[in-house]
Amino acid sequence: MPISGHNQLPVILREHQRDILSEWMRLQLASVATRRELISEADLQRDSSEFLNAFIRASESGGLRRADLGDSHWQPVTEILDRLSRTRAQLGFSPSETATFVFSLKQPIFERLRREITDAPSLADETWGVTIVLDALGLMTTESYQKRREDIITQQQQEMLELSTPVVTLWHGILALPLIGTLDSARTQIVMESLLQRIVETGSLIAILDITGVPTVDTLVAQHLLKTVAAARLMGADCIISGIRPQIAQTIVHLGVDLNSVTTKATLADAFAIALKRLGLAVTSAHQLKPAVTLEPTSPSAK
Repeated sequence: MPISGHNQLPVILREHQRDILSEWMRLQLASVATRRELISEADLQRDSSEFLNAFIRASESGGLRRADLGDSHWQPVTEILDRLSRTRAQLGFSPSETATFVFSLKQPIFERLRREITDAPSLADETWGVTIVLDALGLMTTESYQKRREDIITQQQQEMLELSTPVVTLWHGILALPLIGTLDSARTQIVMESLLQRIVETGSLIAILDITGVPTVDTLVAQHLLKTVAAARLMGADCIISGIRPQIAQTIVHLGVDLNSVTTKATLADAFAIALKRLGLAVTSAHQLKPAVTLEPTSPSAK
């Protein structure tokens, strides 16, 4: 039965919750923003039902103004949207597709308001109130989505940095750290931590920093290398820098960077040979070894 009066939205939503949910689901399933390959109909039904129920409870407990969204009775609604936005960001939804979840609720609510409210001013007030709140909640999903995406990107960058700085054991007591790409302050910190941790774990006495994969070496990069060398020495390990190409050598000289206290080599193989020599070891060709004496087994008949 059509009703008149002000602030009737909570009553209308509660009385017609099932019909509104059904129409909302129909609109979402028909929308290209639903991304059926990313979310099942059952999951969409669960999310929609949970949000609508929380929205109705919040509207029953307080007002429908943008300023009210910070009140405690709207907290369950905002928490649901925050969780939903973060989940959809992880699944691969776009920001607009995520916000459409909230914005698509407008149409079934507006249609129900037009059917139930006969007084034009009251209809306008209720429509405007729910518009403000749903718009604010829709923007909130975008903000949560963006924050989650930034968290994912930051985590991926951290993982890539860790993967790009592997510390490998070349020989007992000799570590190697091949560096690839730009060496900035953040990455230097990871390089230093990884190297020092491995020095402690293995008790290695020599660490080789190979910069063959570093495209350019400027004053800042050289300072980062020197800091890493100094930290390793404090842990009892000496450092050798390999991969010094002619262009890099010229740049270091031109910049006036003092690397006299650090052993440098052109290739990782040369640095490895120096490391072995410092440990009193050497690599010998198998052809230089004396052939081993083979003892033939004695047969019983030879006795």
